[in-house]
Amino acid sequence: MTQYFQGGISHATRALSHSILLYGNDLQSQYNLAQEIARLLNCKEMQNEKCRCVNCNWSREQQHPAIMTISKLDSKPSDDETKTVISVKQSQMVKNSLLNTSEYHRVFIFCDAKLEKDIWTPLGLNRTNFHEETANSLLKIIEEPPENTTFFFLTRDKNDLIETIISRSQSFFVPSYNVGNSTFAAIEGFFSDYLEFERKDSFDLAQNLFALSKETDSIILLDEIQNYMLVLLKSNLGNKQIETKILRDIKSVEVAKKQITVRMNPLLVFEDMCLNLTL
Repeated sequence: MTQYFQGGISHATRALSHSILLYGNDLQSQYNLAQEIARLLNCKEMQNEKCRCVNCNWSREQQHPAIMTISKLDSKPSDDETKTVISVKQSQMVKNSLLNTSEYHRVFIFCDAKLEKDIWTPLGLNRTNFHEETANSLLKIIEEPPENTTFFFLTRDKNDLIETIISRSQSFFVPSYNVGNSTFAAIEGFFSDYLEFERKDSFDLAQNLFALSKETDSIILLDEIQNYMLVLLKSNLGNKQIETKILRDIKSVEVAKKQITVRMNPLLVFEDMCLNLTL
């Protein structure tokens, strides 16, 4: 992946795809990668990480006029009152901005985002925050953009986007090199006898998770459940019955994550998942 981008950036014609889809669980790494590619595409001097030219400084300060983040929180036209989605008005704004020529390489980074305690965090696109109508309104400009224009789309699972965006983009899985959070402290108190759960326990378990989700993000809770299951799996290697159950249950938790991501009712998601865990 890095060889592709290095070669494309250094090539005389900037031989990169007009539309690039990045996917994987680490959205911050995706966003950092897109920003770094955008910086190098606009660098006029050293073309490396040490460059301090005007364009590179603007890019690092996220003040470059040709590099734009498009999310439900960012780059909203003044008459756009939407708060939970990337809107058609935003896509029209992007298209209008490309009517004028530019000396820069214009880069548009599409992602979801959240703002908590003044900390902005990138999140993945899906069909809930990036509706089909909005995505379709971009198709022509993605397929035939002006010269020196690149679109990035960031998501956890590339199948969370409509097929027409996927088919027009070059897709890259972005791995995470961060040390993962392997804790399970939040759920350990009532999950320690997970292997002994019975069907009658499922709704109490779901209620406990739902109560915790008011204090801790639901995805984090589900990550902790998977962390706990992985510890159990390692300590029960060779026991085929337990291995089979844990691997099946890890998949059930992964399904619950996707349901939470598309904003299904958390209590219903937890209930369905817990029923599966007690089969």
